[in-house]
Amino acid sequence: MTNTSVTYMGIPLRNPVIVSSSSLTGTLEGVKKAASAGAGAVVLKSLFEEQIDADLSVQTADADTLSHPEASEYLSGLGMQLGPNAYLDLISQAKKEAQIPVIASINCVSTRWWGEYATQLSKSGADGLEVNVSYLPRTLADTGLSVERHTLAIVEKVAQNLSIPFSVKIGPNFSAIPHLAGEIRKAGAKALVLFNRFYQLDVDIENMSLTAGVQFSNPQEYNNSLRWISFLYGTAGIELAASTGVHDGETLVKMLLSGANVVQVCSTVYKHGYPIIGKMVQTLTDWMEAHSYRSTDELIGLLCREKSDNPQQYDRLQYIKALTSIH
Repeated sequence: MTNTSVTYMGIPLRNPVIVSSSSLTGTLEGVKKAASAGAGAVVLKSLFEEQIDADLSVQTADADTLSHPEASEYLSGLGMQLGPNAYLDLISQAKKEAQIPVIASINCVSTRWWGEYATQLSKSGADGLEVNVSYLPRTLADTGLSVERHTLAIVEKVAQNLSIPFSVKIGPNFSAIPHLAGEIRKAGAKALVLFNRFYQLDVDIENMSLTAGVQFSNPQEYNNSLRWISFLYGTAGIELAASTGVHDGETLVKMLLSGANVVQVCSTVYKHGYPIIGKMVQTLTDWMEAHSYRSTDELIGLLCREKSDNPQQYDRLQYIKALTSIH
């Protein structure tokens, strides 16, 4: 019998498909729909740091918030409907009724409030926490090193105050991702989520204002996550979750072979509805049966760079081959 179960941050999941932080998981009803559709786990809609800092109003939001996938809802007031206390209640209710692992999510840019709220999160019943670090360099004084140090300071603060396992979700624009992955592991994180998909800014030339760009990912966007997961598996010593561009079961299989423990889906659920989750799991099951794999443990990381007889294929030669094959 084919076994699609996996372990993520020490949490047993029935399969590797997680519904990522979004409005899909912002209510108890949404969480229950994801569970009924076959999801292995859910990451609840992010609670923004600004929602915890009660003295920070929506009107003072800057370009950082405009760059995040949930920012449009946050700025329009929808994100503020679920405050810190209600968020803890959602975690408790979801754990009681959904019967799948529930991972909380915090979108943050600083370390200042972790001591108190992290303790509350630990007691809420959440199986784990996803820390979405959304700090963006904005001035000439911000360097690559300073941004990395800022990110690690947040991770270290979380680790000091949290008694449940946590992952760190980052964007793809760091200069040395393998080094950063290793440092994040040393700081206490159990998993790394690659990658956060920031909204692209656009301009409304009639209203002379900023607006959000393309809302959802497309199926062609998975390559960057796949590349770095294949690099990090077996070397960084941290579990990996693939995010952005995972729209079908075939991409799920590719991510597992490259070294992901789990994948996170969002845009494909918006586009095709919750049943796409079951279809993805079925594709994985069918593929495993066709290739005589009995469990996901047997296939995770088989095509990572570390296990390759020709690791150069993952590096510059891959780039050269791509260019020289174009006529």
